[in-house]
Amino acid sequence: MKYPKEYLDEIKTRLKVSTVVAKYVSLKKRGKEYVGLSPFKNEKTPSFTVNDEKEFYHCFATSEHGNIFDFVMKTQNFKFGEAVKHLAQLAGMQPYMFSKQDEEREKKWKEYIAIYTKYVDFYHNELLKNDNHSNARDYLKNRSLSKLEVKKFKIGYIEKKSNFFDKLKKEFNEKSLIESGLFYLDEKKKVYVERFRGRLIFPINNISGQPIALGGRIIENLDYLAKYINSPETPFFKKGSNLYNLDLARKISNKLDHVYLVEGYMDVVGLTKNGIENVVANLGTSLTDRQILILNQFFSDIIICFDGDDSGYKAAVRAAENSIKELKPEKQISFLFLPDKEDPDSFVNKNGKNYFIDFSKNSKISIHQFIFNHFKKQTNNDPSSMAIFEKKLRNIANTIKDNFIKKYVLEYFLERISDLTPYTSQNKKNSFIKKIKSLDTTKKHFSDSQNLSAVELKEFSLIYLVIHNLNLMQENIHLIENIKLFSKINIQILNKIVSKLRSGENVTIEMLDIDNQLIEKITKFAPIKHILKNKQDNEYEIIELLDDISRDLNSYDLEFRIQELESKFSKDLSEETFNELKELKKKQNIN
Repeated sequence: MKYPKEYLDEIKTRLKVSTVVAKYVSLKKRGKEYVGLSPFKNEKTPSFTVNDEKEFYHCFATSEHGNIFDFVMKTQNFKFGEAVKHLAQLAGMQPYMFSKQDEEREKKWKEYIAIYTKYVDFYHNELLKNDNHSNARDYLKNRSLSKLEVKKFKIGYIEKKSNFFDKLKKEFNEKSLIESGLFYLDEKKKVYVERFRGRLIFPINNISGQPIALGGRIIENLDYLAKYINSPETPFFKKGSNLYNLDLARKISNKLDHVYLVEGYMDVVGLTKNGIENVVANLGTSLTDRQILILNQFFSDIIICFDGDDSGYKAAVRAAENSIKELKPEKQISFLFLPDKEDPDSFVNKNGKNYFIDFSKNSKISIHQFIFNHFKKQTNNDPSSMAIFEKKLRNIANTIKDNFIKKYVLEYFLERISDLTPYTSQNKKNSFIKKIKSLDTTKKHFSDSQNLSAVELKEFSLIYLVIHNLNLMQENIHLIENIKLFSKINIQILNKIVSKLRSGENVTIEMLDIDNQLIEKITKFAPIKHILKNKQDNEYEIIELLDDISRDLNSYDLEFRIQELESKFSKDLSEETFNELKELKKKQNIN
């Protein structure tokens, strides 16, 4: 039994070769291709390449070559049918069971596509060639669209009295025409009429580029008509599972890793006309997690750019709450808000491609930052509203499917909340932040020591230990050469000491050329001095103390780096940052 060609083609269209291969091979981008170690042979130097544009992989070590079906069959020892089922599931498609229902559905699918293709072609040619449609062509000119854009997107126009139903009825049965959603029954006149009459039509294609639905826009200002309408849902068209222009945008996903998600068809056409082709639109409904999953197959950064008005902002809030569920370590979702009363089409036409791209880079905000800022605006800073605020953010974070992202987004939310409520966050880990000095002069020593961070006190202990055991340290200089300090002045002191010890001279404290006030400060506050009193003559115990301090300082270093990466990860949520953070936390646990 053979799978229908269209079914196999759609699997290949939905899945990049790199997406499939990356589940089994660690890949790195190199130019237009990805490279990695061969899954067919043990090797140290990568000889395995993946080319998404040409839809194949090639192994130079073994000469293995093929498409996604070949790869799964060879690496997983699958038969062809098993590979198809596996990849169909990965692509989010229903399995093909070779049942009568499947065969019937395939037959209906071909008829459905044929109806839409004829319909789109007819009204596209009408717009281009029919002299009676000058009003539609004038409208497009006023929107700065040329014949080039009309042809690229196969835009058409249906006049108010048009009826293509009778022509199509000669070739297709009435039931299929009604099920297409292109026509509906006028109950009074008992005739089938065009759903999109009096409108420009924008073909909505599936991922393979075949028309499966339409979007329609009026060209007159008529308050009693909706400005935009879409095809109703059919067995072959689900609004929440499709995106306008994805069939064209996906083809440049090998060159660009980000995509703009906008609200309207004209936004897509306007941005594309200005050279921004990595753009898609949702279809008049709230953004769905299915649409995010589809975009994630092709792009690693989704930039949601809705209109700069109240309705655009409200749509962005709904989109954020829906789409954050699908956030992944290697994927990003951002929001771009345009100036008031601007939409992407008007904004790019007014300012041009380069300005739009620069504005995007400088103004986009990550999804978790947007959600926090939005709900923060709704609080009154009183206990009740702050409690509601925190509960809402916790609930949103808990919808995230990926456990790692869930953890870090929740930490980001709670850290931001703690900044807003300092008096309820006294137990927050804060060992590196200096304490406020007391004004009571009778407690000066306590105050001064409290003003030193834990890491500075640890550094003082190290320096104190070294300067009071110079001969022992000279014999074991390798133990102190690579210890990392954090305070600039303490780094300078330790470097001076190490430099003197390396000279081979018999070094004393007086020869170190260190300011006496610094020596006094170190002596005064080094906690280790109390321990060292009882161990002054025991070299073994002194080396042990040195080792303990060195380990503690290394832990501080790890903790500092982890804090920095956690802060960075809360902003970019990138895979590279996440993996680096994971490795550091492993080291931290080992230490």
